[in-house]
Amino acid sequence: MKTFSTSSFPRGRLIALIAAGLVLLILAGVGIYGLILGPRTTTTPTQKPLPSPTHAPATPGPSSPRLPSVPQSPDPETFARNVAEAIFAWDTTSGLMPLDYTAAILDVGDPSGTEQAGLASDLATYLPTREAWIELRKHETRQHLTIDQAVVPVAWADAVAQAQPGQIAPGTTAFTIEGTRHRDGLWNGEAVSSEHPVSFTVFIVCAPAYPTCHLLRLSQLDNPLR
Repeated sequence: MKTFSTSSFPRGRLIALIAAGLVLLILAGVGIYGLILGPRTTTTPTQKPLPSPTHAPATPGPSSPRLPSVPQSPDPETFARNVAEAIFAWDTTSGLMPLDYTAAILDVGDPSGTEQAGLASDLATYLPTREAWIELRKHETRQHLTIDQAVVPVAWADAVAQAQPGQIAPGTTAFTIEGTRHRDGLWNGEAVSSEHPVSFTVFIVCAPAYPTCHLLRLSQLDNPLR
């Protein structure tokens, strides 16, 4: 099977390509948008030896928050959906902070590192700030996304058709996600929930560049490619 070197094409040119006007602001800016052990019991000495500390039952400690992760896949649409759901799946009562969720997304980002800084900037607009997170935690706010459809936008197909050889990495594609953001929590002790339609575009690179897909960038929320 023929393989491709990750250095044989300039993935960083993805943004330059867009800036050159092949498609209107594909990656335009970003907008919008975390036992105490009891005292040892003493007993009256007896003829029986005290149990060795190594035989004393261990007292379980507090469990650590479960870190989120993005399921990887070699299938572009499956991976795009996994990314979309992961971006919107968070829980302020989990013991985690926004940066923990950001790190999970970056783990499946561009292996070359070229797009990582831009992706981190994109993600910062999708997740609450630390200050907002602390306020949302007071209301036990949780969020998740239901996806209605994921399609390759016509604008991306046009960009690929107009690109010069080597400007876009083999296996690079885009999916525009349309769905509904769901939030629930407490307000004055009462359970509340809300729904809001969202749309955005994820830019990914898959085979033949890599054996599994990776996330490159995100469009501005509610300003996807069409």
